[in-house]
Amino acid sequence: MKEFTDVEFMICQAARLLEDNKTVFVGWGMPQVVALLAERLYTPNITQVFEFGAIGPQSRTPFLRGTMGGPQNTYRSLQWCSMGLAFSYAQVGYIDYGMLGAAQIDKYGNINSTMIGDDYERPKVRFPGSGGGNEVASYCWKTIIVMNHEKRRFVERCDFITSPGHVIDGKTREEYGLPKGTGPWRVVTSKAMFDFDEDTKVMRLIAVREGLSVDDVVSDMGFEPVIADDIQVLEPPTDEELRILREEIDPYGLVIKK
Repeated sequence: MKEFTDVEFMICQAARLLEDNKTVFVGWGMPQVVALLAERLYTPNITQVFEFGAIGPQSRTPFLRGTMGGPQNTYRSLQWCSMGLAFSYAQVGYIDYGMLGAAQIDKYGNINSTMIGDDYERPKVRFPGSGGGNEVASYCWKTIIVMNHEKRRFVERCDFITSPGHVIDGKTREEYGLPKGTGPWRVVTSKAMFDFDEDTKVMRLIAVREGLSVDDVVSDMGFEPVIADDIQVLEPPTDEELRILREEIDPYGLVIKK
């Protein structure tokens, strides 16, 4: 088994979650690489959807960072429509999976990708913001969140809620008018994988990276997750996954960072 980076680990775990013959709304950056790897190895008939309006492209490689709306992600698209129409496909229930990153996440799956700090006008750090993240998290049936595992990212309350989780300020997403049955489904990190408890909607630890313990995971979080009765072990990336990532998808190390 080859050595691998944390980012390669997360990409491979997330790619294995997607199903063939389904639709996935692809977020910027790492989610793009996840979708490429899944399409190459596990889901050849998946339909990728991009917020700028490309529906069902066969995205070209190598991956070029910062070019979501470029020719790499429009090749052989089934449709190239407006941003509003692309989001409407999610709103009416046509998108099975969403794939997003996050700067912060709380125990209910609310995502912050906007800013860090107490003052919106003068934040400590300003991030790109929602883009299409809010619509993806609001309307896709199953949203997968991919993020590095650090205590500062797993917080009791997000500094800013960019995209909704299961409970927002004491109210469920359904009380805010969002479709029942949608929302965060899995959180994939560099150390573990989580789902959400069916009753409390609190993030639940379901699997840990090979070689790590439950305590290794929980001690690096800013809140206590629910712990599943049966904790699975996340297998490392395969040689074939790493070969495709390194030689075909991201040979320049723009995301996987060799």
